[in-house]
Amino acid sequence: MTFANTILIAQAAAPAGQPGGLFGNPMVFMILMMVMMYFILIRPQRKKQKDQEALQKALAAGDEVVTIGGAHGVVATVKEKTVVVKFTEGKVEFDRTAISFKKAKADGSAVVDLEKK
Repeated sequence: MTFANTILIAQAAAPAGQPGGLFGNPMVFMILMMVMMYFILIRPQRKKQKDQEALQKALAAGDEVVTIGGAHGVVATVKEKTVVVKFTEGKVEFDRTAISFKKAKADGSAVVDLEKK
């Protein structure tokens, strides 16, 4: 008997049901990787997106905000899709999506900063 024949006999004698245990199946490994990707990447991103949408819906006149460009101002008027922000030099109209976060108010309420989450 040669070495190659011995290997063939050993392979024939192995049980056909479980070649490498649970993690030997590539499909199980792929499913576990997808579940991990969901909990590591997709779920936190969706939570951040929902928080950002809630912030944009809750904007009201008098809120101190910072735009995505870094401009600090106070919300003067809230429209359906836009927000008018008052700066020291004048007023500028922005899309609601251009508001990055709210700053703390004078009454000591917490800063809503979605960039750090």
